[in-house]
Amino acid sequence: MDKFIVVAGNIGAGKSTLVDLLSKELALTPFFEPVSENPYLADFYENMKRWAFHSQLFYLTRRLRIHRQLLDVQGSVIQDRSVYEDAEIFAKNLFIQGDISPRDFGVYQDLFQILITLLPPPDLIIYLKTSVPVLTERIARRGRNFENEIPQDYLARLNLLYEDWIAHFKQCPVLIIPTDHLDLVSSAAHMKVVVDMVQEKLTGSTELKT
Repeated sequence: MDKFIVVAGNIGAGKSTLVDLLSKELALTPFFEPVSENPYLADFYENMKRWAFHSQLFYLTRRLRIHRQLLDVQGSVIQDRSVYEDAEIFAKNLFIQGDISPRDFGVYQDLFQILITLLPPPDLIIYLKTSVPVLTERIARRGRNFENEIPQDYLARLNLLYEDWIAHFKQCPVLIIPTDHLDLVSSAAHMKVVVDMVQEKLTGSTELKT
């Protein structure tokens, strides 16, 4: 593996879209978030307290497996959401709001801290900063039934945790991209700006070395 890029951001921020587009623009191997594979996800959104720990443990194990797999890829890779977000954003939020018990959260954090010492950090994190109204609009537009009832205050708490996490993340450089007025699908100009920013952050030039 040459370069390891992660696209981070809240639900509906546009991570999968950017991963897809950058993988094509920069000849990166994409690794997408295993949303549809989570057997607990629909149950989780109906009853967070009952299924929160199960869902987060699934994501942690699956994300770590992907993290390990991408190390064997030749060339550069780009990942849709990182293992850090599972622990520092989603699991922490569920603990704060009382949906994961202190005992379960302690076990989860111990496992996370041990495992990440065995895996290298990314070379770059791209954080898609998005307001709650825009997140809500994008979630509704993509039409996943299990996401329809996500409360806005839940998204707002996640945004606050993202801001705190990004402010203190030191393992690699971070590129923050505000996305409220960004149209990566229809605007070639917007996409070019993002590609140029990523290349500059990674290499200090306009050519990604792969």
